Amino acid sequence: MADNKKHIIVVGGGFAGINFIKSLGKNPAYKVTLVDINNYNFFPPLIYQAATAFIEASNISMPFRKMFKRHNGFSFHLGKLLNILPESNVIETDTGNLTYDYLILATGTETNFFGMENVKKKAFPMKNITDALAIRNKLLLNLEDYIQRKDDPNREAYLNIVVAGGGPSGVEVSGMIAELSERIVKKEYPELAGLKPNIHLVDAAPALLGPMSSVAQKEAQEVLEKLGVDITLNTAVKDYVDDTVILANGAEIKTKTLIWTSGVIARELPGLPAEKFGRGRRVLVDQFNAVQGYNNIFAIGDLCFQDTDSNFPNGHPQLAQVAMQQGVRLAKNIIAKDQGQSLKPFSYVDKGSMAIIARYHAVADLPKFSFTGFFAWLTWLLIHLFPIAGFRNRWKLLGNWVWSFYSANSGLRLIVRSERKRDNNEVRTNIHG
Repeated sequence: MADNKKHIIVVGGGFAGINFIKSLGKNPAYKVTLVDINNYNFFPPLIYQAATAFIEASNISMPFRKMFKRHNGFSFHLGKLLNILPESNVIETDTGNLTYDYLILATGTETNFFGMENVKKKAFPMKNITDALAIRNKLLLNLEDYIQRKDDPNREAYLNIVVAGGGPSGVEVSGMIAELSERIVKKEYPELAGLKPNIHLVDAAPALLGPMSSVAQKEAQEVLEKLGVDITLNTAVKDYVDDTVILANGAEIKTKTLIWTSGVIARELPGLPAEKFGRGRRVLVDQFNAVQGYNNIFAIGDLCFQDTDSNFPNGHPQLAQVAMQQGVRLAKNIIAKDQGQSLKPFSYVDKGSMAIIARYHAVADLPKFSFTGFFAWLTWLLIHLFPIAGFRNRWKLLGNWVWSFYSANSGLRLIVRSERKRDNNEVRTNIHG
């Protein structure tokens, strides 16, 4: 009977939440409600390619309802988590309250601005589709503004781009902007007379790609420098005032665009006691991903901190593979629990990490060796193609990549903005090509 089904609420439709739902399958013992502030799943590792007009945002996203249309026990609730009431097994959202038998928290992380309010207000994060499109608009508008504002004393700020954060996201977006500047700006912006954007990559760490091997770090720096990226290490961003990025060493960079990839912090979970959280606001879980002190509330993915894995006593890295594996394991454990079987502790299988630097250049750290260059780049493409949601999306993405790499022209450089009329709240979208 449908009424006897246990109700599982999953908050967050990222890698962890989606893989949990997929692994639970069409098990008739459960009904699943996914709660998310967006109605679609997207693929974060390729956000930077959408931000640089290299691929269409639709290539890396899919509506949840379409993704799970064949799951009879699945429902979707569009809303933002406001509060958790563990004592009554209820969550409050901005669009209504929901009761649960099991609560799966998979809300992931948000951008960490480290208390710098000016940076928070004016910098461009790169965490979701909306952020990516905002960056794309800004990069393209900067070129048009530079051309038109010949008498602006701060005109150079339109051609300066500062990327804060030397991890994979910062390295990847810097390399892609440099590639586009070299291959596209010269062709399509004759008014610039050979000028192109100046990319400044800034990081407080002593090397790019900090968690990766020295081989990867060296390759990333060399390739980016050949592309003309100005790299500043051992130096943090201190403030962003009057279109000026102020560095900790006193240096200043005039820019209209600060792209912030410098850190993340777990999203807030109102309702859980303060002692349930650790460093970076990550929620503390046991070896089965149960939130400490609860037997029906679980946390998976970047959100959680788990120190029971002997290979990762200081917690798992906040990577897609961890989130995916935790989602799969938790689904199997919940089924086992309800069938009276023993549970299996989560143990992360490290499959390595990769980062793309530029066209035909990538770095790969596998468990036993590292490699770089064209083969790493090709491996990166193949590995990132298969996890994309939807068979059609994979072919569209592959077609996008092949055409863009072959022709050096993605053709996606549209400035898309929405304007809301005050009189009747009608939304008008302007497209400037």
